[in-house]
Amino acid sequence: MKGYCVHKDGRCAIEELPVPSFGQYEALVKMESCGVCNGTDMKIIHAVFKGIDTYPVVLGHEGVGRVVKIGKGVTSFAVGDLVLLPFNADMPEGYTSGWGTFSEYGTVADAEAMAAAGLDVPDYAYAQKKLPCDFDPVAAAMIVTFREVYSTMKRFGFAPGKSLVVLGLGPVGHSFVQFAKFIGMSPVIAIDRVDEKLEKAKAYGAELVIDNSKEVDLVAQVKSLCPDGVDFVLDAVGVSAFINTALSMIKPDAKVCVYGISANMSQEIDWSVCPYNWTLHFHQFPSKLAEGEVHDEIVSWIAEGKLDPMDYISHVYAFDDIDKAYDNIHNRVPTMKMVVKF
Repeated sequence: MKGYCVHKDGRCAIEELPVPSFGQYEALVKMESCGVCNGTDMKIIHAVFKGIDTYPVVLGHEGVGRVVKIGKGVTSFAVGDLVLLPFNADMPEGYTSGWGTFSEYGTVADAEAMAAAGLDVPDYAYAQKKLPCDFDPVAAAMIVTFREVYSTMKRFGFAPGKSLVVLGLGPVGHSFVQFAKFIGMSPVIAIDRVDEKLEKAKAYGAELVIDNSKEVDLVAQVKSLCPDGVDFVLDAVGVSAFINTALSMIKPDAKVCVYGISANMSQEIDWSVCPYNWTLHFHQFPSKLAEGEVHDEIVSWIAEGKLDPMDYISHVYAFDDIDKAYDNIHNRVPTMKMVVKF
């Protein structure tokens, strides 16, 4: 099969790989789509993703596919099922899996069958879920982001009636804005440098949007709406310096939340400007168990028409044209979620 690999020098190419093997409680999945993650993928390409040091790496972690074969112990999946979040850990010698679903095949594990057999269930298996068979696989790739965002909101403690500032309005930031309004947070303030993204945040319910490409006092703008400060400030893209700006925006006992992964792994923090009591909460690697727990709610929002994944998708590329997606990122072409279709 073909898979998309990155080498230590940043060179990317589609290469021949073996079809992954699968065990008694696993199923083989033929991939139909996979989302491009500007944050994780690009940091792996530039060799700055914490914990991934051995190259070449097979990219892709936002996959959707259909089951084509099942192990004899599988009870939760059947051939033909549309499934979310296959992985490919069965790498040939010398290769590392960056979850590996920019490949023609992946695998899913049956968490329920493994638990029933008294086996230890790996965390990732809880997030490998069935989707309604009539869901569009391209649109469904966005569900990975939705589940990560919504489960992370719960970890951060977002709650109705609480105020929120979101820095960065890619697909992740917009999801935080829209879901914050779904659960009743108010006011929600969104910060970005692109007019179209700010307008979309307004459409999702943000009470105030701020263009930080201009000479503006972010703190003054936030406090014009929330004079006493806000309950939560979220870095959705990975700008470490924003922690210090956030500290000037918060009220007592507030929380500065970091979800975006920065290539810079250190930051000097000045808490002289903030209240005495506050929390800095990093949550950059969502729990797959927690993602699985919000799966049904996300799927129901989509089925009911409350949430439209295609609102978040700006580009769709054939697998053979996958380099075009990464060229967009390198060339700073404005995009939302990009999806590769097999």
